[in-house]
Amino acid sequence: MTTSGSKDFELDVADYIEEAFERCGLEVRTGYDLKTAKRSLNLMLADWSNRGLNQWTIKQRSLTLTANDGEYNLSSDVIDVLSVVVRVSDTDYSLIRLSRDDYITIPTKTSTGRPNQFFLDRQITPNLKVWPVPDSSTSYTIYYDALTRMDDADIYTNTMDMPFRFYPCLAAGLAYYLSLKKNPQRTPLLKSVYEEEFQRAADEDRDRASFNVVPSVGYYR
Repeated sequence: MTTSGSKDFELDVADYIEEAFERCGLEVRTGYDLKTAKRSLNLMLADWSNRGLNQWTIKQRSLTLTANDGEYNLSSDVIDVLSVVVRVSDTDYSLIRLSRDDYITIPTKTSTGRPNQFFLDRQITPNLKVWPVPDSSTSYTIYYDALTRMDDADIYTNTMDMPFRFYPCLAAGLAYYLSLKKNPQRTPLLKSVYEEEFQRAADEDRDRASFNVVPSVGYYR
């Protein structure tokens, strides 16, 4: 026997809906069944943005700063900014993130120089505020890692914006969401399966960078 040699298995929106209905012990029978399932799918993707980092949605983007301008609107698909550096003559300098309270208490927000701090005002259109405000003597470019929104499920032939390792999680989650509306008796079981699948996928999707733990010995003699 030989293996298929194929690694292109991928479900579209209609396939996920059919799988989810079957897990609920049901069949897709009407156009409204498809509509309500697609709505649940998009709501679930919004919830995933609240559950933690999805590594494949992190995009590195750049922004050229303008002299004496300390505020910049980002794309509306940006959920959060994870890290920021400012590049000056091919050298990157990290920016420290400020809280809303830290930023508002800066006494002189018009001070100029090389930016070394930032505050992300998470409005519907996120606004990145840098401080000090860029001066006119140097060219500054910001590079930032943005956590971005996943593509919606718009039409039933769409495939989903995620790696294959999250396919089981998405199918389980959609089944759980549909059970709330279609078959509540199965909800506890499907919720348990969904949470297990999500945790397994999230654990696999973590950053594997090495780190060291160093004990503090400041109080020892």
